[in-house]
Amino acid sequence: MSKFEIKMPKLGESITEGTILSWSVQVGDTISEDDVLFEVNTAKVSAEIPSPVAGKVVEILYKEGDTVPVGTVVAIVDIDDGESEEPAAGNAASTEVAAASGTTASAETATESATTAAPASVTPVPSAKAVKSDEERWFSPVVLQLAREAKISHEELETIPGTGYQGRLSKKDIRQYIEQKKKGAAPVATPVQATAPVSAPTPASVQAPATPQSVTPAATAPARPAAQPATPAFAQGSGVEVKEMDRIRKIIADHMVMSKKVSPHVTNIVEVDMTKLVQWRDKNKDAFFKREGVKLTFMPMITEAVAKALATYPGVNVSVDGYNILYKKHINVGIAVALNDGNLIVPVVKDADRLNLSGLGVAIDTLAAKARSNKLSADDIDGGTFTITNFGSFKMQFGTPIINQPQVAILGVGLIEKKPAVIETPEGDVIAIRHKMYLSLSYDHRVVDGSLGGNFLHFIADYLENWK
Repeated sequence: MSKFEIKMPKLGESITEGTILSWSVQVGDTISEDDVLFEVNTAKVSAEIPSPVAGKVVEILYKEGDTVPVGTVVAIVDIDDGESEEPAAGNAASTEVAAASGTTASAETATESATTAAPASVTPVPSAKAVKSDEERWFSPVVLQLAREAKISHEELETIPGTGYQGRLSKKDIRQYIEQKKKGAAPVATPVQATAPVSAPTPASVQAPATPQSVTPAATAPARPAAQPATPAFAQGSGVEVKEMDRIRKIIADHMVMSKKVSPHVTNIVEVDMTKLVQWRDKNKDAFFKREGVKLTFMPMITEAVAKALATYPGVNVSVDGYNILYKKHINVGIAVALNDGNLIVPVVKDADRLNLSGLGVAIDTLAAKARSNKLSADDIDGGTFTITNFGSFKMQFGTPIINQPQVAILGVGLIEKKPAVIETPEGDVIAIRHKMYLSLSYDHRVVDGSLGGNFLHFIADYLENWK
């Protein structure tokens, strides 16, 4: 019997455990690839976990309601029967059912650097292996056998795109590729980076006052710090009610402590004259609502300014890995959402620099609605490269936010309020009522110095002040 271990998946980089809500299979059931095995709930999302293999369920190790650490084996499947698409030979097959994890940025980086040249010579495909290293794609024994028979080298195999779960190369994919190759019309193959489970630091997708985070590859994440120092004891008495933190609050607590330990924080603050933008919004908000079906808040404009600033100053759109700086090719802006239970979550607007104002407005409104109704998917909270937290929604003028690891900067947005201000005119200085707002940028002084941080922040301020 060849056993395949089903492990608790990593539904987001900051996720360290999941609670099994229900099992869809029982011991003895025969399953196909991508059949739903169980439903899991984490601090961020609930998701149905499909099987990456076909076979027979021979053991279920945890019952419904159990909270299980990420990477822990929860079930075992016998994959001897039929043409399994999954590991069999070699050592015992064991792979994490990695659902969406915070590996987006690392996969992007690997893809950027990959070459597209096909191998010059054909070499035998190695014998089937159950699991490859994190740097390699995994192929099932069936796929490897078909490749050997078709004299497809391992290097060429690596370049064939897959349509299976997590981009895996299925039996159908390899057969189609072989048929097309025989006809001389094989598709142009490009190297594919397999998504591999990676370790991550403490929660990176929950931020201080509502700071969305979807974060980047765990490979870029700093190592988890040592345990927190013991807090001073407090004598409990009749006037004290003790309540344990819920799971999300524990994640926030651990993540905030970790971030302060990892990154030397510096915060700059600038006052922005929002008068032009306020007047423009007042004039266009009704037409925007009729056209797009969502309210026009100030967040789409602020997000647009941030996206353009990140494109202009790519040194802020990075992560730190030891003494290496990882430059992100995508600009994914996380925006904080306060949940009804008092906790926070950070959904992410992907490729924010490619969206116009209408696209940003609809994306932000949709993500906020999904967050408050607990319908965010793992993809909605992964891959963030920069975070915005809105203090203004709590009537705060400004704050000094904590960086959402493994990002290196976070923007705090304050309350817009009317203030008297000195205005320069051709006739001389005058005092006028203006709409003012504070922006605060906290950044990691390991890689962002005052010049970069200041220029980045002033770019956003100038963009908003001169809104057109």
